[in-house]
Amino acid sequence: MKIFGKKTQMTRVEVGVISTPVTLIDVTDNVVARLGEQKSVIAWGQKKKATKAEMSQYKGLGFAPVRAMEVTELPADVKVGDKIVITELPEKVAVTGISKGKGFAGVVKRYGFGGGPKTHGQSDRLRAPGSIGAGTDPGRVLKGTRMAGRMGSDTVKVRNLKVVKQVEIDGRSYLLVKGSVPGAKGTLVNISW
Repeated sequence: MKIFGKKTQMTRVEVGVISTPVTLIDVTDNVVARLGEQKSVIAWGQKKKATKAEMSQYKGLGFAPVRAMEVTELPADVKVGDKIVITELPEKVAVTGISKGKGFAGVVKRYGFGGGPKTHGQSDRLRAPGSIGAGTDPGRVLKGTRMAGRMGSDTVKVRNLKVVKQVEIDGRSYLLVKGSVPGAKGTLVNISW
């Protein structure tokens, strides 16, 4: 099963005598947008300014969602517009999201290069990449050579994150997940199990 979630914050919960760090993921606003025989569509959120084309695509729902995705399985006896409620809590989940952007990064930060020596008169080579290719043969820099460039803002899938529990806070439903959830606070993630 797949649903949307919003990464909200981190906290700690007591599991037995151990204090476990967890990430709170809001899973309240998942709605059934369309029903099909093989594939259905679930949606998250409500767009403030939707085009006529978007509105016509989700006539049964009554509003255009912020994000939508196709799913193959849904809980039994659901209709268009129903909220998706997690009845059976999964033990482990996979979370897909866009990682935090780090901007333009050098090779030391991006790939863990060692940099040059601090001595022997090398004052400006500490974080430089060094040699980037061979000489006459092949006579060019090969594609895929690790160099400085944009780091982060990539789609990342983290598997086998442990679900500690599900809680209700102020009428909203949260999954408490132990592990590294990709993305910054407030970003939308896909949760699958």
